[in-house]
Amino acid sequence: MLEQLAHTGRLWRWTGGSGNGTWHFVTIDGEAGEALSGTAVMRKLEGTARGFGSLKVQARIGGTRFATSVFPNKSDGGWLLPVKASVRRAEGLAEGDEVGVSLEY
Repeated sequence: MLEQLAHTGRLWRWTGGSGNGTWHFVTIDGEAGEALSGTAVMRKLEGTARGFGSLKVQARIGGTRFATSVFPNKSDGGWLLPVKASVRRAEGLAEGDEVGVSLEY
């Protein structure tokens, strides 16, 4: 059975420590983050957990659907949804924008 959730968060950029690589994320926190955490615990108990504690998801931002994984954010809590350049271009998104996200997992 697929779970679904909706969340709105700010698009932010992370740059690697040596300046190599830039990634854009939306943090999934609050009730939505708690729902993801509950699913992660259940999958761990079932023996179906994935590497780094990640969860595979089907995400939708605006009219763009994409497959990715969300990752637990150990430093700030919540979960990190990576938003690749093709999605940002298709939806006209820039760092700092509020982004509505729907997830199925």
